[in-house]
Amino acid sequence: MRDFSKTRRIVIKIGTHTLTKDTGIDAAYFRRVASQVTSLLQAGRQVVIVTSGAIGMGAGQLALSTRPKDMKMRQACAAIGQPLLMQEYRKAFLRHGVTVGQVLLTAEVLSNRKTYLNLRNAIETLLSLNIVPVLNENDSISTAEIGTAFGDNDRLSALVASKIDADLLIMLTDIDALYDKNPNDHADARPISSVFEITEEIARNAGGSGSRHATGGMKTKIEAARIASQAGCRMVMANGRARDVIGRIVAGEEIGTIFLPKRKLSNRARWIINSRPAGTVRIDDGAMKALRNHKSLLPSGVVAVEGNFQAGDVVLLNGAAKAVTSLGSTQLKTLAGKHSTEIKALLGPGHRDVVAIPEDIVFIDN
Repeated sequence: MRDFSKTRRIVIKIGTHTLTKDTGIDAAYFRRVASQVTSLLQAGRQVVIVTSGAIGMGAGQLALSTRPKDMKMRQACAAIGQPLLMQEYRKAFLRHGVTVGQVLLTAEVLSNRKTYLNLRNAIETLLSLNIVPVLNENDSISTAEIGTAFGDNDRLSALVASKIDADLLIMLTDIDALYDKNPNDHADARPISSVFEITEEIARNAGGSGSRHATGGMKTKIEAARIASQAGCRMVMANGRARDVIGRIVAGEEIGTIFLPKRKLSNRARWIINSRPAGTVRIDDGAMKALRNHKSLLPSGVVAVEGNFQAGDVVLLNGAAKAVTSLGSTQLKTLAGKHSTEIKALLGPGHRDVVAIPEDIVFIDN
């Protein structure tokens, strides 16, 4: 369960509150992280860091007492804080002769198949050169309004772990572990050492927002564990301020909470299920049953089409599955409910007679 002796590729996510202290940047903490990561590199492991902290550091530079809520101010803080953040990583790792590389992401980079593959190749190259990639959301241009934001770096770290086939995701935060109830409200709350399945009760009990300059609360960490699980990647959540926490986790010490994977999807299936859908296709019960029996989705099973999308986009199927569609929304609206043999007559030759093939359909719930 906690035997990481064969673990080769590790993603480490570090939260804003863990990286900083009340007076601002905690340079000593960066040095401790660099020392622990260097030990992993010397043992033949590969490490990717997903970091928060840019907005917090920018806010600190501007002497703001609270996390800015205005989008433009947050973007400005990110622009100010990101080079400060990377400067600290660079200085800390250079003490050990290790080079770091900055990678800034938006959600659309991971949702687009071409840019996702470009990102994957870039990270693989950095790792092959023994460089530690340091990833962060590009907060200066990512906004929920334009659909480019991840929402938090907990989810981003799990997506990265999934996309690069990491064996372990270490989530360093300001909480010790997952508890059976909120420890702030219940004195008898007990830490949970291992989670084999994220039940509805666990998801329901997870709550609360992040700290002053942070966005991720327990809910986002549960969602990250779900994403990592789909990749067959174990996730350990622990207090990032604990002594030698990274080394102790990798050594197998029972610290924090470990989330164990329930299934392992192929790389393409993980890209599909973790991509933001461009629209929704409503299908009837018969079509859904056929999909669960590993059959193609046919136009005859489509009852409604929502949103505007192109052939090759990822779409949501009744909220139960995601698929790469062979037909755009305009074409699909024309074909909805019609037999496959009518496609050529309606759209002309050269069009596929299915909406999605089994290999391009991934169920969310199992």
